[in-house]
Amino acid sequence: MTQPVTTTVTHAPAAPPAPVPGLPEVPALPAGYRLAELDDVADRAAVIDVDRWAFAYELSPEDEAAAVWELEPGRTVGVWDERDASARRLAAVHSSFAFELPVPGGARLPTAGLTWVGVHPGHRRRGLARAMMTAHLVRSARRGEVVSALYAAETGIYGRYGYGVATQHATAKVGRGAALRDVPGAQDLVVELDRLDPGRHGELLEGVHAAVDRPGWILRRSAALRAGHLVDWPGARKDAESMRIAIVRTTAGEPRGYALFRRKESWSDAGQPEGTVKLREHVALDAAAARALWGTLTDLDLMASVHTGRLAVDDALLHLLTDLRGAQVRLHDGVWLRLLEVGAALAGRRYAADVDVVLEVHDDLLGANAGRWHLRGSPSAATAERTGTPAHLALDVAALASAYLGGTSLAALAGAGQVTEHVPGSLAAASTAFGWPLAPAMSWGF
Repeated sequence: MTQPVTTTVTHAPAAPPAPVPGLPEVPALPAGYRLAELDDVADRAAVIDVDRWAFAYELSPEDEAAAVWELEPGRTVGVWDERDASARRLAAVHSSFAFELPVPGGARLPTAGLTWVGVHPGHRRRGLARAMMTAHLVRSARRGEVVSALYAAETGIYGRYGYGVATQHATAKVGRGAALRDVPGAQDLVVELDRLDPGRHGELLEGVHAAVDRPGWILRRSAALRAGHLVDWPGARKDAESMRIAIVRTTAGEPRGYALFRRKESWSDAGQPEGTVKLREHVALDAAAARALWGTLTDLDLMASVHTGRLAVDDALLHLLTDLRGAQVRLHDGVWLRLLEVGAALAGRRYAADVDVVLEVHDDLLGANAGRWHLRGSPSAATAERTGTPAHLALDVAALASAYLGGTSLAALAGAGQVTEHVPGSLAAASTAFGWPLAPAMSWGF
C-alpha cells in the first residue's frame, strides 16, 4: 500500500453545513482542491500513502503484517487534489480519536485526540494544513468535545492554532546497579518476567493502566488502540529481543505494576557486557511496586544501562535514585492541549485552593472563547461565566491550555511574558489554585 489509489466513492464535504456563532469559517482552498471526510475502508490506502510521504518512512513486509488500523470511522478528513480529473490523489490528511481527558478533580472531559496530521510534500505552502486544522477544531466543537489533544511531531506548528504544552515528561538513562532507596513492602512483592503475549497480558496491562488517577492520563478505550499498543514491530527490534513484560504482583497474585521492555546485547572490545534495556511503557500503582519494578529492571544480567522511556516529571524513579546526576535526565514536551470551550473546560476541573478571578482570554481562531470569564473554583466545585467585570489576568488561549492540567504554573508563564497581571496579588492566588498535587502525564503516544 505504497501508491495512492483512486475510487468512485462519493465523499461528503467536511465543512460544517451552516455557520455557527463563535466558530470560524474553514479557509478556502486553492482551485482544484477539496476538503472531504474520508471513507475508512475505500480511502485507507490513500491515507496511508500520504502519511508515509509526510513522515518519510516505509514499512517492511513484516511490519506491514503486524500493523493495526487504529483510526475511527467518521473522524478522518483529507484534502483531495482534483486538478487533473483523471489522476485525483489525496494531498493532505488528519484524523482524531474520541478520547476522555482526566482533569484535576477526576472528571473526564470529551476530547478530540488529533492524529495523523500530514501534507504531501508536493502540496505544501498552499494553505491545506490551515484548512484541515480549522476543520478539525470546528468539527470537534460541533461534536461537543471540550478540548483537543495531540503529540506534536514539529513543535513550531501548533501554537498558531491555540495549542499549548499541557504535559511534560522526562527520560533517563540509568546504569545497572543504580542505588535505589528502600521502600517498605517492596521486598514482599514478586516480579515476573515473560515474553509479551497480547492474548495473555493485554487485559492485565490495561487494568493496571486504568487504575492510575492522574490528570492527562488518557486510557486506550478501543480494542484497536489496545491492540496497536501491543504490536511488537519487527523493524523496531534492530537486533534486540522481542518485547518482554515485567509484572509486579502481591503474594496473593494481585498486579500492582508492569513494564514493557526489550533488551539488546552489546559487548566492549575487552569483552565486557554493555547491553541496554529499553522501556516502551511502565506503570506502578504505589511506591513499593515502583521500587520492586525498578530494582528488577536495573539488575538484569549482561545489561549496562536502562533507557526509561516516558517518565512523569514526578515519577517515583526520580526520587528513588540516590544519585540523580548519574541518570542523564532530559525533559520533553508531551501532550499539547487546545481548549475548544473555555467555559466548560474551566468549570470541568477542580482547583487546589479557592479561587475567584476574572480571566481575559484571547483566542483569534475560536471567537466563542474570547473575552472575560469569571472563574469561581474550589477543591469541590467550579463555575465559569462570561462577565463584563475588569480582568485580574489576561492570557492567550494557548497559555491557558498549558496551565489547565496543573503542570505549568500561571506564574511561570507570566515570567515568560505569556500572562499579564492587572490586579496585584491575583497571579499568585490563581497560580496556587490551578496547581495540582500530581503532575499531569500520559504514558503512551497517539
